[in-house]
Amino acid sequence: MTTSPRRALIVIDVQNEYVTGDLPIEYPPVHVSLANIGRAIDAAHAQHVPVIVVQHLSPPDAPLFARGSEGAALHPVVASRAYDHLIEKGLPSSFAGTDLADWLAAREIDTLAVVGYMTQNCNISTVLHASHAGMKVEVLSDATGAPSYENEAGYASAEEIHRTFSVVMHARFGAVVGTDDWIAAVNDGKPIAGGSIAASNKKARSRAALGA
Repeated sequence: MTTSPRRALIVIDVQNEYVTGDLPIEYPPVHVSLANIGRAIDAAHAQHVPVIVVQHLSPPDAPLFARGSEGAALHPVVASRAYDHLIEKGLPSSFAGTDLADWLAAREIDTLAVVGYMTQNCNISTVLHASHAGMKVEVLSDATGAPSYENEAGYASAEEIHRTFSVVMHARFGAVVGTDDWIAAVNDGKPIAGGSIAASNKKARSRAALGA
């Protein structure tokens, strides 16, 4: 394992439901994020970075992720690769009701790199949980993804959801980075810097003032 930072890669809910099931990932295109998830896992193994696989499971009669269903099964991109720890969860955060915090602490992991689905739900919940626990967080923007939503509050495209949540995470809760740059940092054993609320807001106001 690398000594500084001490990373682990968490692969969140890369299950068939998001690919061939009833909750398809739309942005980035799912074939792009799946390929990058595979690359991230392979890079982690090459540098002895632990890989944690998370699988969301609902009751057998649930409409999504029903235990024992094809939709709940891990996608072959993940199922065909080795991992160091498997977590089953029933809530959005990978920490909620699981042994994740203890597993990471026992291995002195201080940096959690996130891939998988969905940006706005299980990913952000896990990122916030890790950040509040004092961990550094890295989110691979092109190895994650979102669907579109429409409800009583309005409509948001998959691209809007993914982009907005990525910007918010990078401003305070983690470093959002592409897979290529993440692999380079892992290979070099170097940390990845996130942003800040103050700098993010200042840059946005400068853009507005210029009419951009």
